[in-house]
Amino acid sequence: MLQQQYHQRPKIDLDEEIRLVAGAGYDGLELWIPVLNSYKESGRSLKDLSKKIKDYGLKVEDAIGFAQWIHPDDTKRHEALEQAKREMEMLSILDCQRIAAPPAGLTDKEVDSYDAVGERFAKLLEIGIQQNVIPQLELWGFSKTLYKTSQLLYVAAQCGMPETRLLTDVYHLYKGGSNFDSLKLIASSAIEVFHMNDYLLAFDRKTITDADRIYPGSGDAPLTSILKDLAKDREKVVLSLELFNPEYYKMEPKLVIEKGLAQMKNAVAKAMDT
Repeated sequence: MLQQQYHQRPKIDLDEEIRLVAGAGYDGLELWIPVLNSYKESGRSLKDLSKKIKDYGLKVEDAIGFAQWIHPDDTKRHEALEQAKREMEMLSILDCQRIAAPPAGLTDKEVDSYDAVGERFAKLLEIGIQQNVIPQLELWGFSKTLYKTSQLLYVAAQCGMPETRLLTDVYHLYKGGSNFDSLKLIASSAIEVFHMNDYLLAFDRKTITDADRIYPGSGDAPLTSILKDLAKDREKVVLSLELFNPEYYKMEPKLVIEKGLAQMKNAVAKAMDT
């Protein structure tokens, strides 16, 4: 399954984005929690939004949240868990059963103990199970915490809960210095969503930024081997286009949305042919 997320877009209303995404032929959406909050605060109904998404034949596969569940301060972490619960309740209205759980709140320094991170994620996951919106432990390559696949796997093991899901990304795997073959070690049930993009080796890991992400298949990432590893023993993986390139923001959103899907389809077809 292929899905679309179009981050830091020019001024485009969510209703218009849904129309463009559906028209391009995507199967689903990955929405940002701040966008949903703004939508709700504008007086518009999330129930009506849910109906509109379904009427267009789309599904909200995941949402990007930033609750600081990982924060070392007990008070801030408690507030973050309450925030996450509210966000999950909102996502339930949209029939969305996943939310990203990045290391927001602990990106500027290394964590003292990944055992503690495992315990903190378990608390978040318990709330997610109750709400039927499962947090996806997300890797951020630019962070000083949870920037490698090995760290995600350690936290998942320490958490010890079979519902644990991992969310990775072509760019973040490269940025954080993960071995791409580490995807082979992740259980088939543990990856449901994967963020798609590409990069050029002209940018080394130290200098590359979010803004340097490009369309899948336009760079040097080992997409064929990545996609083959993701396809093995998995009935479905949601491939979500994630781009922050400012050059794309200058273009018509419709063109970026359509080209992104075409590039993903081409990358998948190439991987499956080999």
